Amino acid sequence: MQTFTEQTAEWTETDRRMMTRALELAAMGAGRVSPGPLVGCVVVSPAGEVVGEGFYLYEEVKHAETMALQQAGERARGGCAYVSLEPHAHYGRTSPCTDALIAAGIKRVVAPIKDLNRQVSGKGFAHLRAAGLEVLTGLMAHQAERLNEKYLHYMRTGLPFVHLKLAVSLDGKIATRTGDSRWVAGEESLTRAHELRHEYDAILVGAGTAAIDDPLLTDRSGLARRLPLVRIVLDDALNLSAQSQLARTAAEVPVIVFTTEAADPHKIKQLEAQNIEVVKSDSRDVLPVLEELGSRSVLSVLVEGGGGVAGNFMDAGLVNKVTIFIAPKIVGGREAPGAVGGVGVEKMVDAIPLEYMEIVRRGPEVEITGYPTRSKDEG
Repeated sequence: MQTFTEQTAEWTETDRRMMTRALELAAMGAGRVSPGPLVGCVVVSPAGEVVGEGFYLYEEVKHAETMALQQAGERARGGCAYVSLEPHAHYGRTSPCTDALIAAGIKRVVAPIKDLNRQVSGKGFAHLRAAGLEVLTGLMAHQAERLNEKYLHYMRTGLPFVHLKLAVSLDGKIATRTGDSRWVAGEESLTRAHELRHEYDAILVGAGTAAIDDPLLTDRSGLARRLPLVRIVLDDALNLSAQSQLARTAAEVPVIVFTTEAADPHKIKQLEAQNIEVVKSDSRDVLPVLEELGSRSVLSVLVEGGGGVAGNFMDAGLVNKVTIFIAPKIVGGREAPGAVGGVGVEKMVDAIPLEYMEIVRRGPEVEITGYPTRSKDEG
């Protein structure tokens, strides 16, 4: 991931503790801010006391800074605001947060990174500095970038952030030779998978997964979210069954099917009659799919299967993050599908490595998460 921040101060232990808290507050908005960013704010009085906290929720309209300042009242005057992302200086759904910070008498603002929204980027910092406030950037920038990786990627590229999630056996199989895949992963990994779904705007599978597994593809984390998880199927032949769980629940939770220009008009009408949106595109080329989703302000997509779809995204260099749950079991079988299809690489030296890896035990299984170094993230 590209780093675009600068270090401008020697940070104290208090600075680090307060920014850690601002990031924790921001994370409380997960699932409830899209298409906006996660933002948290801590206001500290001149005496060093925390006098206000806030985090952004899209439906609440008020931004994190405004909420924290209202809580602090006059105790904010002369104090410091720790904000997890650059405050905005333009009129949008709310008045500028920079105006609120200036009016409250804040003297010092610490924010790790710029907001890459063109309406905001750099302008918020410039406004605060022009008003005489001390503005410091760079503290815990890496953590702040990770927290808002979906939003920042979308602002850089106009495309959704793509997270490929796979559950595989120890020998790399996602199903048996008969196509049975329930369940490769165990209960703890499945719970974690739903936590991942909660973080994303959309979930995507191929026609094979939709037909064989008949998945529901909903967020069953139990956590509050602002918008329903958009369910996407890449289906060239429009084989999605009218009796599938996706079709039967399309009126309640959105389903979008991407198909080809040559798709049968009769099948399209059948699906549309069940409240399924059909979009004509070359679904074997995943970039147009992402471009269409980006035009709809879908900031992030969790790709869950199967091997062909995973291969298409990997071959295109459009996977930004990978999570693989590895179960300690052996499936075997030459015909049992592997995790990633597509063309792949010709030589082992060209295999795509992951960086910034995290490895976590999930019961008897292992969750490995990392970032492909050859993804078309920032170019």
